[in-house]
Amino acid sequence: MTEPLIELRDIEKHFGAVIALAGVSLSVYPGECHCLLGDNGAGKSTFIKTMAGVHKPTKGQIFMGGQEVFFNSARDAIEAGIATVYQDLAMIPLMSVTRNFWMGREPKRRVGLINVMDFDKANGVTMEEMKKMGINLREPDQAVGTLSGGERQTVAIARAVYFGAKVLILDEPTSALGVRQTSNVLATIDKVRKKGIGVVFISHNVRHAMAVGDRFTVLNRGQTLGTAKRGEIEPEALQEMMAGGQELAELEGSLGGTV
Repeated sequence: MTEPLIELRDIEKHFGAVIALAGVSLSVYPGECHCLLGDNGAGKSTFIKTMAGVHKPTKGQIFMGGQEVFFNSARDAIEAGIATVYQDLAMIPLMSVTRNFWMGREPKRRVGLINVMDFDKANGVTMEEMKKMGINLREPDQAVGTLSGGERQTVAIARAVYFGAKVLILDEPTSALGVRQTSNVLATIDKVRKKGIGVVFISHNVRHAMAVGDRFTVLNRGQTLGTAKRGEIEPEALQEMMAGGQELAELEGSLGGTV
């Protein structure tokens, strides 16, 4: 394989006496969808926030293009090409798709002595980028709040890709979606991967992960339980690792097989 787009080695994150991450390693290659799986409280959110520059690691190293990097803020990570789409999507429902797509990065044109937003360019790019992701908008002025959950996810993903993401972190993108919307989002992830962008897909849903994942890393209580390639592990084994199969077996034994 080629050199990883990003590699995190032995990442630890401490919040006072609480150890949220205890030596987690993960790499992401161009065009790869690397699924980070784990139950609630496993450390997934802390890990991706460390990758995205929100948290500084207490210990460990982050490499991009073979060079060690240090992120002092989320902006540093964004400028390095790491984009994160969180569950809340950071969108304003009553604003148009175009306004949400360009938020804070609006193209400008000169009118007399002032610069104003170039709506022709903004609308054209928005419509085209959404079309590339399989979404045909009625009009760019359509309010984001009128879109389905899957379509809003696609707006956020298309925005990150357009503005130069090399690594795209998706935080539980299918958690609140129905079957059809989930299928659309997974298809969008596949399109992104084919552009050579590395995708980190955070989920606790093994079926969704298996649909698009190339590699699978399981977290449990801030530690990596292992990484497997597609075809090397069955969904049932992944699910058991996530849920703490050994702990459940011990509990079942102590309760006389009633679990």
